[in-house]
Amino acid sequence: MTTRIAILGWGSLLWDLDDLAPRVTGPWAMRAGPRLPMEFSRISIKRKMGLVLCLDPAVGSNCATHAIPSIRQTIAAARTDLAARERAPVDRIGWASADGTGESRLGPVPPLIAAWCRENGWAGAVWTDLEPNFLETTGTPFSIDAGRAYLRTLEGESLEEAHRYIRNAPWTTRTPLRRALSRDPWWRGLRAGSR
Repeated sequence: MTTRIAILGWGSLLWDLDDLAPRVTGPWAMRAGPRLPMEFSRISIKRKMGLVLCLDPAVGSNCATHAIPSIRQTIAAARTDLAARERAPVDRIGWASADGTGESRLGPVPPLIAAWCRENGWAGAVWTDLEPNFLETTGTPFSIDAGRAYLRTLEGESLEEAHRYIRNAPWTTRTPLRRALSRDPWWRGLRAGSR
């Protein structure tokens, strides 16, 4: 039986492993993870109040995720490593095992990831399990229009970080908000203005 544990990523983890780097092996296997519902519906203090990707079964669209092998042989150790990188409590790190067990703040996610583990020869997987917080932070339910309106309220470093983060997300992350931004002259003008 395999003891390989996958770390799944879709956001800044892909371009900034930080102190997780010595605890993984090999490069990211792009688009090799399960397809999961996600959207830029989380406001991140760490990212200067910009919008970041999170799993969001309510408004997200299924997007490719990416996998990298942990050097650990247990889910618990891999969760601890990812929690340290995220500077978050370990209960903010979701997990699923090929045997069908798992935990997440978002109920439908662990069975999807457990099935992916079984089909792809992983003993289990861990991921950053941060929920959407747009409504709690802004008082407005998330929608494409609300997300765009929120981004327009950002200035200076906050807007630069939001733009950089959304721009750096893998091209396979085709969420409704990102598709709308790709057609938005204001948003596209930010890129031209940053050169």
